[in-house]
Amino acid sequence: MQTRIPCVHMRGGTSKGPFFHLSDLPADEATRDAVLLSAMGSPDILQTNGIGAATPLTSKVAIISKSKRDDADLDYLFAQVALDKPVVDTNPNCGNMLSAVGPFGLEEGLIKAGDPETIVKIYNVNTDTLIEAVIQTPGGNVTYDGDASIDGVPGTAAPVILNFLNAAGSKCSSMLPTGKPKDIIDGIEVSCVDVAMPMVFVKAEDMGKTGHESKAELDADKEFYKKLEDIRRKASKLMGLGDASDKVIPKFGIVAAPKNGSITARYFVPFTCHAAFAVTGSCCVASAAITPGTVANDVAKIGNADKQIVTLEHPSGSIDVNVEFGMKDGFPDVNRVGILRTCRRLFEGHVLIPESVWRGHESNAPKHQAAAE
Repeated sequence: MQTRIPCVHMRGGTSKGPFFHLSDLPADEATRDAVLLSAMGSPDILQTNGIGAATPLTSKVAIISKSKRDDADLDYLFAQVALDKPVVDTNPNCGNMLSAVGPFGLEEGLIKAGDPETIVKIYNVNTDTLIEAVIQTPGGNVTYDGDASIDGVPGTAAPVILNFLNAAGSKCSSMLPTGKPKDIIDGIEVSCVDVAMPMVFVKAEDMGKTGHESKAELDADKEFYKKLEDIRRKASKLMGLGDASDKVIPKFGIVAAPKNGSITARYFVPFTCHAAFAVTGSCCVASAAITPGTVANDVAKIGNADKQIVTLEHPSGSIDVNVEFGMKDGFPDVNRVGILRTCRRLFEGHVLIPESVWRGHESNAPKHQAAAE
């Protein structure tokens, strides 16, 4: 016997994974994690016995519910399912998957669409932050067709604009959790910054790199990853995040002078290089780039206005990040960080797991469909 769980598989930005209604999953966290591991096929680097696609970018889960908050429409809990360990990490947010949350909520009938677009207010449970998602809904219907393109995804689609409203200090005490724009770890200058995603930045040259390497070149260098992980774990404690041994945050980034944009960076998740760049990581890099004294600011080409478009160069191309900020105590006080993404609904139905994992049932599938109609 198997348990059938309603599920919609969606691409969000450069990531993809199953979207679940919170009410269709176990309330108990340990049982819920066991269900997600079984559904994705982990632990197994090939995820042969599940619907995961054997990369960190395709082993992600979004859990959605109608928000009980007055300032939000939807609650979004993100889960990163490890490939090789029985670990489900709900500490970070994922901004790429976030781009599909609004369309999911609209098509599942959790909120009502406007015309020609709908602003969906999303509360990210992981990081206690609010995001406004601008969704194209001509005639009151979600559309995925459009002329927007993002590097790392073939073709074009309808744009999804994500505005992060209170992203500074998403998991730490503040944007600069150590109180300084730079610290020294193992003799190397690092910057610890938390805007949408806590990150540790190092100049590429200090890691023996140019910052313009491909994902394959970086992933092949095992000594580089050992050095990276040593710095990341020590930085995590400085940032007040504790032992990062079995966690995917803080994330790690190397930065370098750009070829054509504002800054070049590589993002690690954390044990492989991202093929493009995470949305939340992009917000953090852009914020670090405008902050005097950080290693990112040292190499970036940035103007002086209080509204900046930071063009971040990554392995698959580039991404533009809009940053609005004031100044407080000599450092930027980030008010809003915006980014363009696209998404697509890929398939819908049920994911099946062994009944021995969870003796659940098809709890609300008909109700969800009726609401959408």
